[in-house]
Amino acid sequence: MTPWILQNLWLIPVLPMVAAGISALLKRRERGLSAGLAIGSMTISLLLSLKAFAEALAHPALQVKIVDWMQFGDQWVQLGWLLDPLAAVMLVMVSFVGLLIFIYSLGYMAHDDNFARFFCFLSLFAGAMLGVVIANSLLLLFMCWEVVGLTSYLLIGFWFHRPAAAAAAKKAFITTRVGDLGLLIGMVWLYSQSGTLIFYGYGNGCLEQRAVTAMATHATVAGMAVSTAIGLLIFCGAVGKSGQVPLHVWLPDAMEGPTPVSALIHAATMVAAGVYLVARVYPLMSGSALEVVAWVGAITALFAACIAVAQNDIKRILAYSTVSQLGYMMLGLGVGGVAVGMFHLITHAFFKALLFLGAGSVIHGCTEEQDIRNMGGLRKFLPVTFATYSAGMLALCGFPLFAGFWSKDAILHAARGWDVSMGPFYLGAIGALLTAFYMTRQMYYVFFGQKRTPAATVTPAAVAAHGAGHGVEPAVSPRPGEVCAVEDPHESPSVMTGPLAILAVFAVFLGFVGTPAWPWFQNFLNGRGVAWDWAGFSEPGLVSTMVVSSLIVFAGLLLGWWFYGRKPIVNATDEDALESLAPPVFHALGNRLYVDEFYGVTVIALTRFCAAFASWLDRWIFGGLVRLLAWTVTGVSWLDAGVDRFVVNGGFDEGCREVSRGGRLLSRLQNGRVQTYLSVIAAALVVLALWLLWGHRG
Repeated sequence: MTPWILQNLWLIPVLPMVAAGISALLKRRERGLSAGLAIGSMTISLLLSLKAFAEALAHPALQVKIVDWMQFGDQWVQLGWLLDPLAAVMLVMVSFVGLLIFIYSLGYMAHDDNFARFFCFLSLFAGAMLGVVIANSLLLLFMCWEVVGLTSYLLIGFWFHRPAAAAAAKKAFITTRVGDLGLLIGMVWLYSQSGTLIFYGYGNGCLEQRAVTAMATHATVAGMAVSTAIGLLIFCGAVGKSGQVPLHVWLPDAMEGPTPVSALIHAATMVAAGVYLVARVYPLMSGSALEVVAWVGAITALFAACIAVAQNDIKRILAYSTVSQLGYMMLGLGVGGVAVGMFHLITHAFFKALLFLGAGSVIHGCTEEQDIRNMGGLRKFLPVTFATYSAGMLALCGFPLFAGFWSKDAILHAARGWDVSMGPFYLGAIGALLTAFYMTRQMYYVFFGQKRTPAATVTPAAVAAHGAGHGVEPAVSPRPGEVCAVEDPHESPSVMTGPLAILAVFAVFLGFVGTPAWPWFQNFLNGRGVAWDWAGFSEPGLVSTMVVSSLIVFAGLLLGWWFYGRKPIVNATDEDALESLAPPVFHALGNRLYVDEFYGVTVIALTRFCAAFASWLDRWIFGGLVRLLAWTVTGVSWLDAGVDRFVVNGGFDEGCREVSRGGRLLSRLQNGRVQTYLSVIAAALVVLALWLLWGHRG
């Protein structure tokens, strides 16, 4: 008998989507109803996700539901959804973290004029991601995948009146479309090879043994197995969505959206979709494909960590941190399998959501300031934010016993034992050192030392705007041209700090579900039972990897203290410690290693050239041919008009005139007078007589 939750699993993504549809029809002033629909639908989705999780716990075997969607000839296009441990874990994570972000948004966006529209977009975003998770069809997954891309565009550019936000939204949309093109090609190729896009269909799915074996036995022109080539094309989509090198450039710019959007994108939805996609199509990932995944992940982990070292925007530091951690997830999938990569995805979702929401709390309390050089000493003003942010920071660094420690060490241990190369392990280890370093740098800049907000740069108008935006009365009376200081930073309301506290608990303790002594998470994904066993620590190389990893983290923290904590930062304009040590390197990292500029003079320049050439070709070649044809047709029409007017019409008209003249002449003879007729006859007789006489004489 089919379980009730499997029959109704589609409700989990549909409920937030319906809430988004209703919110789209609401008036702007109906703020409470829009937020209520969003939070209520996510709450129900969370409860249903917990029900699905309980079902997966009781019956870990894969369960699928397939439905006929539309018919072409005698064939049906099928869609469907599935429930297995991987989907169950993702459903709970996305709905739970998403719900906390929704609640946090009540406070953060409280005074935004487009509050209702914001929750409409959030609901659609979360619903689309939940649809990606339950999809048992690559076609259904791709449709939800594209809705995720659409809503990310809408949310990143939510404050579209800011040119930077509008540009960032377009950049994210276009960059991820590049990866999606590879995914689309792979999807079409997969259908041509397997005859279906259903993942699991009672032995007939495209990810099941029969189809995968058949594709593995066929080779492409380059000698690569067809399954491997298709897997790499699908991986292109994951590279775009999960911000892997070289398509990572959109993710840091996505910080232009509201902070809850950043948290949702970087923790539970969009970037997680790429990692989940690779995990879902893992049967297609043969040895060479996994090598590509591992190397791309390792390079991304180190590359982004290097750039994060020299960033000064609090959210941009976390953005590059996300890119780096996504690299670790891909590395884990490449060298250790689904459980290793997914374990880090789940732990990362909680502590990265905590860090982004914590950053939003800092920005909220500091007059919308995002430059860490203009902060300092905030632990006294924002104690709850400081405590929870510290937990997230330690989890991200992989501090022993925090959540990130267990999941990151599992990746490093798998990379160390990878029989292909030790390269990814070394790249990952250096990335871990840099992670601890740049997060320590951020903590000292933001929370320690003295307040460094430069009073001379803040006007009463800015203070008034901040007060209006957060329901706080300005501390001064604004006067035109006056320069004054902003009020002291203030802690966020409980509607914002509450989710921070909950996420902090998970950032500390969640990793214990995947320790070597109790690898519950890994065994759950693999469908095996688990029991507590200290012997798990006896796995060869495990303890030494954990020791090395811990020493790397301590070294990163110590380096951060040496550069930024040993000598407190006094002024916002002081030169960065790293900048004074190596200015050219620091400036290169601060400018993101000029990757965007490189794309500007290569890919974008080539695209513009191709566009200009296509425009010239269209205007002068194809357009010229069209104009020539038009001129030819026009000339022929003029010639035809001349022949018709002067030859055809002229001859016909002259003939008509001659007939008319003849008719008028004859009409004079037919006047109805007998005398005229007799005169004509008499004349005719005279002529006849003369003719006869003339003829007789001759």
